[in-house]
Amino acid sequence: MEAQVLAVLHSANGPATAGWVQEHLDGDLAYTTVITILSRLYAKNAVTRSREGRSYTWTSASDEAGLAALRMRRVLDGERDRDAVLAHFISALSPGDEERLRALLARAAAPDDPGEPAGPGGLRDPSDPGNSPDPEGR
Repeated sequence: MEAQVLAVLHSANGPATAGWVQEHLDGDLAYTTVITILSRLYAKNAVTRSREGRSYTWTSASDEAGLAALRMRRVLDGERDRDAVLAHFISALSPGDEERLRALLARAAAPDDPGEPAGPGGLRDPSDPGNSPDPEGR
């Protein structure tokens, strides 16, 4: 249901009310159910909301690619053995997608500016001596 709500919200031409989302969903979800789903998506940072009078308008927090990445991350977060899941995922990639992934990982690992930290979220790995402010790695 979350994916359906996100898809409908993403199709809106700007912020949408829960009532608008409900009208554009396939099926007959109750208004309170739509509000519950939107609230859960808000808690997961998948949507944003703005106060409009006594209610909210809702906006998708990402484009289609970002929403797909969010779904992929949720699946991965639900698994105990992340290494095994990632290994199976990589082994199932087509050669073209594998090359794309390698290029994206290389780009993400390379700092834009030598003075900037590299890595996910721009964080330095304190266990990596190359990330120490001391040239001797201390």
